Amino acid sequence: MSSELSYEVIIGCEIHCQLLTKTKAFCSCENRYGGMPNSHVCPVCLGLPGALPVIGSEYVRLGIKAGFALGCTINAFSKFDRKHYFYPDLVKGYQITQYDKPICENGAVEINMAPPNEPPRMRTIRIERIHLEEDAGKSLHIEGAHSYIDYNRCGVPLIEIVSKPDMKSPEEAAQYMQTVREILKFIGVTDGNLEEGAMRCDANINLKVFENGKEYRTPISEIKNMNSFRTVRDACAYEVQRQLEEFKTDRQEYSPDFKRTMGWDEPSGKTVIQRTKNSAIDYRFMPEPDLLPLMLSQEYIDSVRETVGELPAAKRARFKKDYGLSDFDVETLTAERSLAEWFEAAAVKAKDAKKVANWVLAELLAVLNDKHIGLDQLPITPEHIAELVNALEAQTITSKQAKDVFAEMMENGKTPQEIIKEKGLTQVSDASAIEKLVDEVFAANPQAIADWKKGKTNVAGWLMGQVMKKSQGKANPNQTTELVQKKLAAL
Repeated sequence: MSSELSYEVIIGCEIHCQLLTKTKAFCSCENRYGGMPNSHVCPVCLGLPGALPVIGSEYVRLGIKAGFALGCTINAFSKFDRKHYFYPDLVKGYQITQYDKPICENGAVEINMAPPNEPPRMRTIRIERIHLEEDAGKSLHIEGAHSYIDYNRCGVPLIEIVSKPDMKSPEEAAQYMQTVREILKFIGVTDGNLEEGAMRCDANINLKVFENGKEYRTPISEIKNMNSFRTVRDACAYEVQRQLEEFKTDRQEYSPDFKRTMGWDEPSGKTVIQRTKNSAIDYRFMPEPDLLPLMLSQEYIDSVRETVGELPAAKRARFKKDYGLSDFDVETLTAERSLAEWFEAAAVKAKDAKKVANWVLAELLAVLNDKHIGLDQLPITPEHIAELVNALEAQTITSKQAKDVFAEMMENGKTPQEIIKEKGLTQVSDASAIEKLVDEVFAANPQAIADWKKGKTNVAGWLMGQVMKKSQGKANPNQTTELVQKKLAAL
């Protein structure tokens, strides 16, 4: 009898996120990516005898801020522990972390699994804990030569975000990492630079297999140090199929604590076994003897809560409701907190927030991309865009003139009104003045009038263009079109 086999995917993620502090977690060394190898180090982060760590206040504050943003409860009491393991880039032979008393617990993140332009399909991913810890150094392996160690990263402040095993597909795992990164970047606790390793993901994955009415569990594989959303998705997808094939050929019973540590080999597109471990006892956790427990007042915790601000999902919903923006508009405008705040500063002072969004998305972002600059390097402020939109709404200038004014603003930082006045760009909206221009164009182009009478309807647009040219682009386009059509209809 053939076997009936089905399975469910179980994935939990541990995301390591470097925090944007000025100094390292337990010393005053500069917290900065790069630099000459082993130049941002001191006796504390190198674990030299007699050097004592000190908890950085900004480190704790940003950890709490991240916890609030991810829906966690903040523990007034937490403590640090030593996690022992031996690897060349862990110079002390142990890592300072939090084991049984983390600073944050019981959070949740909502992820949207709907394709673009479709209604949201939300999934809740629970967060078990967020704990503070320090980063290790970095090993550089030169094929066929030597291995080098750079200890600059030792002691860099991290939070580890440990999810519940709530993800049911590789796509959900990738979307979860992307959502967490978006939130933490938005509130300013990390720069989220994946290429520099500021955020890395370990995915714990196994299968619940059903065969002929019986349930089995495959052993957990922990895929380490993935630093892109695509890698998370592809590595988990490969591991699902690998575990399934392994189950079909080897129904060996494993200890519930048995766990493989895997790596993702990008060139081959496969996961590879790095080591196995049986339990957390291997790490020989012990309380960190050189650091006192963290005991936080409720007043301090509440003061950090107030710094979190509006999160991306809430801001998107409000932008759609208050300003009538599309899904695409709000997704782009809320990609960075600074951009969202820049847009809103202009929108509240403009008569049409939708037009402000159009100028920001179509013109402003193009300038930023072309010149490779940030918002803080622009020669204009949100008030410039608001004033430009208001000038358009008041029909002081035409759309074509507005583009010219925008280009001028970008060159010298002058306000729209200053440029309009200097260039004499005020739009002509006086009906009698426009009618005079139309009459002059009709009189100067008898052949076009004759063509119209023969049924050539495209003449209307050409005559409209001639009127705008004669007015040097100042004639109100709507009024001009209406008058041209009216006079042609009367022929």
